[in-house]
Amino acid sequence: MRLLAKPIKMPLTIYQGATFERQWRWLYKPSAGADPMPVVLTGCTARGQVRETYESSSVLVDFVATDGSLVLDTAQSTISLFLSPTKTAVLKPSVKPYRWDLEIYWPDGNVTRLFEGEVTISQEVTR
Repeated sequence: MRLLAKPIKMPLTIYQGATFERQWRWLYKPSAGADPMPVVLTGCTARGQVRETYESSSVLVDFVATDGSLVLDTAQSTISLFLSPTKTAVLKPSVKPYRWDLEIYWPDGNVTRLFEGEVTISQEVTR
């Protein structure tokens, strides 16, 4: 089942120098009053990015499966993000929040932007 829906506004806070982990289980209601069911993600891939602004050409964080920063568990219908302390340590706090989104790529070629929102980098004091 492929879901094309409006993105969920999801603000993130990344603590500079600390491990960053987030996980979501994607559920939907097939009809009013029905129990939530997991979205079938078989054959799907996903990707997410953090940029300084919507227009920025440089990517601050690239969430991808190839480096383990994004895990799409099709059996559990979960999406997990991970950044090591080494990767978060180099992120610079800014006056304005950064922007991010995460997209699901379906086997039929359709794309769902699942999450979007602001990213705040909380500056580390202990070094």
